[in-house]
Amino acid sequence: YPSGNVAIIIIRGRDQLICIVQEDELRTTKIRALFQSDGRSTCYYPNGDEWINMSIQGGQYLDQAGNRVRRWMWPDLSPGPHVPLSPIFISLNRHVGVRILAQDKIFVSFLAKGRQAKFNMGSKVQVSAASQLPPPARLGEDELLLLAFRVRILQLFDRMRGCINFPSSEQWNKMQPPLYLMTQAVKILELCMAADISDELRSSIKAIVNT
Repeated sequence: YPSGNVAIIIIRGRDQLICIVQEDELRTTKIRALFQSDGRSTCYYPNGDEWINMSIQGGQYLDQAGNRVRRWMWPDLSPGPHVPLSPIFISLNRHVGVRILAQDKIFVSFLAKGRQAKFNMGSKVQVSAASQLPPPARLGEDELLLLAFRVRILQLFDRMRGCINFPSSEQWNKMQPPLYLMTQAVKILELCMAADISDELRSSIKAIVNT
């Protein structure tokens, strides 16, 4: 961002790319969107509530109260006629926008100081002859550990700020992490439950984010 805060992070996993959009804040910790090249993506409102969720089957658009505003299936993934997907455009903030035109045309755009960068995080799923959808891909061990250590580092930074702001107080060490960090920790644990990993690794990740 023009402020110097990190706006977009691209992570290359073993078999996919992950695009993380962060809010323009000094702490650079609030995730506003997460896009994966395997077809799964989620955008969040500023308060952390789910805004748009997409999978290889389709997607849904929620309002700030959690009510479903729109729901769609990607064409060619199920028999019968389909209502064309009306283009969706949302602004995550004044610099980052998301435009959804089709399954393989999901654009994340960044605009600042008259210059623009655009990333296409869409993907096209091939349907088998039996019209069976492939099982959704899961995050691998490396990606899960990376996300867990990222949350842990941000937790440590938050504790350091507490120590700096209250150098003569012992209470900062007893303070709970901010709500957004606790929310991210819960989301990582949910990903671990859905991932095909060992119980030992799952316990290690839980220990990292809950320390």
